[in-house]
Amino acid sequence: MTTLVVDGANVVGSVPDGWWKDRAGAARRLHERLLVADTAYDEIVLVLEGQAKAGVRAGRDAHVTTVHATRDGDAEIREQARRAAEAGERVAVVTADRALAANVSPVQVLSPSWLLDRL
Repeated sequence: MTTLVVDGANVVGSVPDGWWKDRAGAARRLHERLLVADTAYDEIVLVLEGQAKAGVRAGRDAHVTTVHATRDGDAEIREQARRAAEAGERVAVVTADRALAANVSPVQVLSPSWLLDRL
């Protein structure tokens, strides 16, 4: 089993397309693209925080599970990666946040551009 944990804020924020004017809409568009994305991962966990949570309900849609961070997004991403790794899954995290990337080790870290190239 393979799991891809997506830092929603970081991926959305990597493209200067006006996302800051409609964070919920940007999260919804990312979610829709993840549903049809061509990745080699069995499961995708999309972590949303703040205003973006209004764009996608928490829960599972096909192979994409949306998680609403109760604290900060980074803590939730670390928790989701930890859970998947402890379940014996191969895990990767998509983020450009260097501090977060350093704290999810030893899981693989992929860039937002890697993911966007597959959407």
